[in-house]
Amino acid sequence: MENTVNNTTETVTAQLGRPVNPFSARQERLRDLEFRRSIGECKRGRPTVAGSKRQEVLAERAAKVEAGIELKRGRPVNMESKRQQEIARKEAAKAQVTV
Repeated sequence: MENTVNNTTETVTAQLGRPVNPFSARQERLRDLEFRRSIGECKRGRPTVAGSKRQEVLAERAAKVEAGIELKRGRPVNMESKRQQEIARKEAAKAQVTV
């Protein structure tokens, strides 16, 4: 006679932590906040100022992207610097070895 064991586990979930009062002021505020987020009324972060310099810069950037102009990113490289000359020398030496 063969004994079979079912590999099932029962999960008992107990409520951990302090019980929540659904009618507390905090829960009411959280419920109201969630509702306003769902309808798109709750704005997060600092509001934008329509005529600011930053908004002008962003508009110019968007116009360049739409026009297909490649945007420069980061700080330009100074090819005359000692570090860049050393990098170029190493690259040239590497190219001579592989050729």
